[in-house]
Amino acid sequence: MESVGLFVILVATGFVLGVLSGLLGIGGGMLTIPTFRLALGLTAVSTTATSLLVIIPTAITGALSHIREKTCIVWLGVSMGVGGACTSAIGAYLATIAPSVVVMCVAAVVIGYSAFNMLRGAIKQYRKPQVVDGKEKSGKSDETKTEAFADRPTPKKCLFGVAIGLIAGLVAGFIGVGGGFIMVPLMVAVLGVSMHQASGTSLVGIAILAIPGVIEHIILGNVQYLIAVAMCIGTIPGAIIGSKLCSRFSDRGLRLLFGVMLIIVACILVINEFVAF
Repeated sequence: MESVGLFVILVATGFVLGVLSGLLGIGGGMLTIPTFRLALGLTAVSTTATSLLVIIPTAITGALSHIREKTCIVWLGVSMGVGGACTSAIGAYLATIAPSVVVMCVAAVVIGYSAFNMLRGAIKQYRKPQVVDGKEKSGKSDETKTEAFADRPTPKKCLFGVAIGLIAGLVAGFIGVGGGFIMVPLMVAVLGVSMHQASGTSLVGIAILAIPGVIEHIILGNVQYLIAVAMCIGTIPGAIIGSKLCSRFSDRGLRLLFGVMLIIVACILVINEFVAF
């Protein structure tokens, strides 16, 4: 009976995670890690390994749904994924030789900076709405810029994607997450991609970025498969729903939600570190 209750909780948690993943373009590692570590008492290695395994089917499902919704720049996501796959192992190695408090501080700073940029962008859009014929223009402007960027994939644009992936992979490997919380803000701030397109594009990159780490952990026998399956039963339908909900939010609303989510995640990381300590 207790096992059934745990299974239901994991599925329900996975569903919430999937919705957030599809909506915001995050892999969900920032939520699965404290869940596995604090609630289930898994070791740090098993937590990271199982979290990565959950991330891949969740990201793939969300990405496919975003592609159908036309809120995804596939070539940019692939570029970021390839770049991230090259550096995620380096980040993971650095994490093994760095004190845990350093990992936590780096994570908190990076997430805090990303949250600041997202919230600042949302506030700017709120304070300076451009109204034309009674309709807000800011969202349309963002979509137009995105279409112009995504229209023709050039070597230069692909290199931008790889560069973002390299950064995201290094940080993601160091902290032990998917990297969406790095890729989404960089796409928005550096490339001018709208939040709607950034969410779907990020999931493509996450799915590719996480593959090397998952393979390594499977070989080493670090994955808790039953827990991963229970989570995926919830995350897969959740990711589909989240990706469909994405188009119902304004760009400003997604920025605000993403920024708040990052702040919550940063707090969870700090709490997790002190509890572990």
